[in-house]
Amino acid sequence: MNILFLGTSAGVPTKQRNVAGVALLESKGKGWYLIDCGEGTQHQVLHTKLSLNSLKAILITHVHGDHCYGLPGLLASAAMNGREAPLTIVAPAGIKAWLDATCEATQLSLPFALEFVCSDDLPSVEFERIAVTTHKLSHRAPSYAYGFTERKVESALDVDKLAQKGIPRGPLWGQLKQGVDIEFAGEQFKSRDFLISKHNPRKVVIAGDNDLPDLLSEACAGAQVLVHEATYTEAMAERAGDVGHSYARQVATFGESVALPNLVLTHFSPRYQLNAHASPSIEDIRKEAQSVYSGSLYLARDFSEYTLDKAGHFAEIEGE
Repeated sequence: MNILFLGTSAGVPTKQRNVAGVALLESKGKGWYLIDCGEGTQHQVLHTKLSLNSLKAILITHVHGDHCYGLPGLLASAAMNGREAPLTIVAPAGIKAWLDATCEATQLSLPFALEFVCSDDLPSVEFERIAVTTHKLSHRAPSYAYGFTERKVESALDVDKLAQKGIPRGPLWGQLKQGVDIEFAGEQFKSRDFLISKHNPRKVVIAGDNDLPDLLSEACAGAQVLVHEATYTEAMAERAGDVGHSYARQVATFGESVALPNLVLTHFSPRYQLNAHASPSIEDIRKEAQSVYSGSLYLARDFSEYTLDKAGHFAEIEGE
């Protein structure tokens, strides 16, 4: 599992940062998932190895423009690039209404089906390699976090248990190894009862705008990584509360309280500059979060990419 940031600015783009967009890449193959699609996201994709034909799903966290205004253009480009495979969109109901109206008004006819799943229903959606859960957040508009959990974790057969049940070595073992339930000697056997996972499933939680990080306690159970906004520092706490956003210390305190191994902050207000010697700067956000969080802390930049390996180790990919 890799996480590639396509935009890390809040509200409006800056010269160095685009508005919200995150790509989650599957561990095998070219499949990927897009979480939020701010204006200009398709331009950011052009600077990566990502293909719109390999996109498995788009998940929008909420209806605010810096998280969705790039959606119609990206879909139109996918059509012009020859995409024909259906595309799943998980998003609030307002996104479907807006997208339908935009397609009608601009005569946008897509050659592939859009399979819309309403996030307001807090759905669980299963793809071939990833299971997605939806979690409600607190913001001015309905906002959601998405949990991505690895499916089909590499497993080994429990040969001792197979021997206890008297299931003979051969094709039946092969079926169980492939996840197929079997029947033997008039009895039904579930494949999951005979498989031993070689590692814990990888799990990443990517949250939309949210002013109550504690709402993610359940979502973060078993997660190795949380991606969360830190729009402001504590000096702007009152402003953050007024507009439904979090500040760095607030998010980091939550991460510490649930013993989260890795925390990636993003969605920074344009007031925070990249120059560490400027004031205020992104470095202020880092220092504030580090003062209360003992896990591994990362501040996302546009095009920064991180990898989560099978052992649960998380690290930035250098030089990408």
